[in-house]
Amino acid sequence: MKRIDSPEILDSDACSARDVELSMQDMGRVNRWFGGVATTQRLLKRVATASGRKQLSVLEVAAGSGEVPCIAARRLARQGIDLQLTLLDRARSHLPRAGRSVVGDALALPFRDASFDAVSCNLFAHHLSPALLGEFVKEALRVSRFAVLINDLVRHPLHLALAFSGFPLMRSRVAWRDGLTSVRRAYLPEEMRETIVSATSRNGVPRVDISRHYLYRMGLIMWKDG
Repeated sequence: MKRIDSPEILDSDACSARDVELSMQDMGRVNRWFGGVATTQRLLKRVATASGRKQLSVLEVAAGSGEVPCIAARRLARQGIDLQLTLLDRARSHLPRAGRSVVGDALALPFRDASFDAVSCNLFAHHLSPALLGEFVKEALRVSRFAVLINDLVRHPLHLALAFSGFPLMRSRVAWRDGLTSVRRAYLPEEMRETIVSATSRNGVPRVDISRHYLYRMGLIMWKDG
């Protein structure tokens, strides 16, 4: 199945406020029910274990409402791991009013080198072309101390069929159509690895671990030396 990089409706800002609200609610259910939260939780726990730390500062890029990292943080707190979250998004209207949040560009993160223990994103990587994904990877590695985490979809014909059949679960037709587009433009794990290697080859390729998760999710960790 060839990757088709088509724009998504929500990215165009052409939706009504009501469509945006319903779409975000639909995306929240998808993340809670179909592996999004669980994948981020597992990736963050791996970083905490590998670094030997019980407290991690985490920058969530393209965070939107921040629901995924916030739920993961609550679950990890019950395991004795404290996450200090900072949410970043391109629009203030996407971010929650409570908590620490920043408006900024994912390709030019407004932070100093090694500002956070980990940089994370959920369902963001597939929005980027290979060239822009490489730029994001370099920025995320610059800002992180230990690791960069990518939680995203895996492109597959069966995944597309499942997304198509999920229409009855969606309150928003926009979210359903964007879901189909997301699957078509998602990367395969080997494509993600190749993009990272190409982007970082001049300054030292990080160790990359990629795992498969429930219902066509991939979890990727880029580890920084030292």
